[in-house]
Amino acid sequence: MIKKILVSQPKPASDKSPYFEIASKRNVELVFRPFIKVEGLSAKEFRQQKVNILDYTAIIFTSRNAIDHFFILCKELRINIPEDMKYFCITETIALYIQKYVQYRKRKVFFGSTGKIDDLLPAMIKHKTEKYLTPLSDVHNDEISNLLDSKKLVHKEVVMYRTVSNDFKPEEKFDYDMLIFFSPSGIQALSKNFPNFEQKDIAIGTFGPTTAKAAKDAGLRVDMEAPSSKYPSITAALDHFIAEKNQ
Repeated sequence: MIKKILVSQPKPASDKSPYFEIASKRNVELVFRPFIKVEGLSAKEFRQQKVNILDYTAIIFTSRNAIDHFFILCKELRINIPEDMKYFCITETIALYIQKYVQYRKRKVFFGSTGKIDDLLPAMIKHKTEKYLTPLSDVHNDEISNLLDSKKLVHKEVVMYRTVSNDFKPEEKFDYDMLIFFSPSGIQALSKNFPNFEQKDIAIGTFGPTTAKAAKDAGLRVDMEAPSSKYPSITAALDHFIAEKNQ
């Protein structure tokens, strides 16, 4: 019987989230509690990478976290971003988020439609004289670097923020019937917080193949995987899973 579920993500901003529908329809309690959190590098840590931001004429943003930590660091380092700096963002949503920090009209902003960096290549090739800087997390792959290399663009990738475990406090209850994970770092955080974790009857759900693999590699039993051809979203999979378990 599944009654209480830990969803290792921040609480959805919208009341119309399918999660809330599931909670009322299936009479279950959903607790939104991220296992990981993002924190920025200090100015001192950033300086160790020996990157001068003003040597670059265009910034590539892959997430809102990247935007937050880029502008926070610039402020700490007392760097005034020039008016003619160009911004290349993998989606329009990310591009719009820049407005939180800088006025939009005066600047040149480019964005893709699929959320993939490949989408931005035509615009970048058009601006091939620019020098591109990409703020990244400490956990990243070389996809952007390899792609820009292949087009002979001048670029540099720099770490500006990191993913850390959002530790559980001793007084926090851990009485869940199910845990849902969205990234391998969430699985690592579970092992860090509960080194003697015994799964027993606790169901585990994962989103994405790399998360499922990380869970299995950690010796966990994965009871629910999404996306699948039948259930493309985590909420569709969860709804079906609870219905089966609680009948």
